[in-house]
Amino acid sequence: MKNEKIMNILVAEDDIDDRLLITKAFKESFDKANLICVENGEILLSYLRREGKYQDQNKYPVPNLILLDLNMPKKDGREALVEIKSDENFKTIPVIIFTTSQLEDDIKATYTSGTNSYITKPGTFDGLLSVGKELQTYWGKTVLLPN
Repeated sequence: MKNEKIMNILVAEDDIDDRLLITKAFKESFDKANLICVENGEILLSYLRREGKYQDQNKYPVPNLILLDLNMPKKDGREALVEIKSDENFKTIPVIIFTTSQLEDDIKATYTSGTNSYITKPGTFDGLLSVGKELQTYWGKTVLLPN
């Protein structure tokens, strides 16, 4: 089933170079995507809770998908994931762990906490394009997401 609406993707990533590469690759990969980037788990939760500058829902729409790095300052991805999946308002938003970690403990812990997918970041721009296309196909066209 083809989903023609714009995908609002919230990316929580502390590394500015990674944010820029992910944004560029996903804008090329997705038919219709609005990428919003935040630098850590604290800001991610402020965004979801509509705190501070994130009160304007037109400017900061509810995400259809969250890409979450694990190793970030202030509140890391593990902590943010637990809070997202424990909150009735956010727990239906699919969360994809997008990290460099391949540690079995991280994989198990995040699935136990409710992540929907676990992807290790590719080391090349072409790899990011490929991941973006796969995400576009699966999350943007194949599955039905709640409104």
